[in-house]
Amino acid sequence: MLSIFRSPAPKNRPTVSDVAAKVALGQMRLIDVREIAEVKASGKAEGALVIPLSLLPLKADPKQPGNLLQPGLPVAVYCASGGRSGMAADVLTRLGYAPVSNLGGLRDWAAGGGKVVPY
Repeated sequence: MLSIFRSPAPKNRPTVSDVAAKVALGQMRLIDVREIAEVKASGKAEGALVIPLSLLPLKADPKQPGNLLQPGLPVAVYCASGGRSGMAADVLTRLGYAPVSNLGGLRDWAAGGGKVVPY
């Protein structure tokens, strides 16, 4: 049955296992853009950096001191359901990061075999 509330997955979305392997090797950055309270309540993907969407433009701007991301490194983002991570992917793309992949939600990460760890 089709759900009218869920968007189809992007065609070029990397698999969870590919992202997990690249993150473990330092070849990709994984970012959880949920609020801290959400992350504390449900955990985060193993290897993910937590940067709430509201702080992303400041914390990821390569021109700002204290930038938490390495330009030139692929980035994957997720949130609770995929909406905020879609906005985060747009922000990161405008800041010059590429490629940027929206993985959807933490549930998608877990369903794809990704490990969830406490925050």
